Amino acid sequence: MIIYNVTSNVDDSIIDAWMAWMMDSHIPAIMQTGKFYKIKIVKVLGDHHHPGTTTYSVQYTAENREKLEEYYNNHAPGFRAESYAKFGEKVLQFRTELEVVQEFKMV
Repeated sequence: MIIYNVTSNVDDSIIDAWMAWMMDSHIPAIMQTGKFYKIKIVKVLGDHHHPGTTTYSVQYTAENREKLEEYYNNHAPGFRAESYAKFGEKVLQFRTELEVVQEFKMV
């Protein structure tokens, strides 16, 4: 299992518009690609962000590396361009890949 993590520093002046776009357009469109089976949006807590911004982590879970590579090759450039065209420098992002080694759950 691979988690493609996109951390976004969102200018506070556009949070409502960004979140609405994520929920109503962006996330449904990415789910339609069939490359991820779970997507989670989490808010980063604490004073680790820049003043006037709020930081979110969007975690896209893929079954395997092949699915993630297919996403990179066939979909990512268009989604990144759309995001930049809509929000420009008001959303600054960095991306990381995480490999799940072990997951523990209470039963």
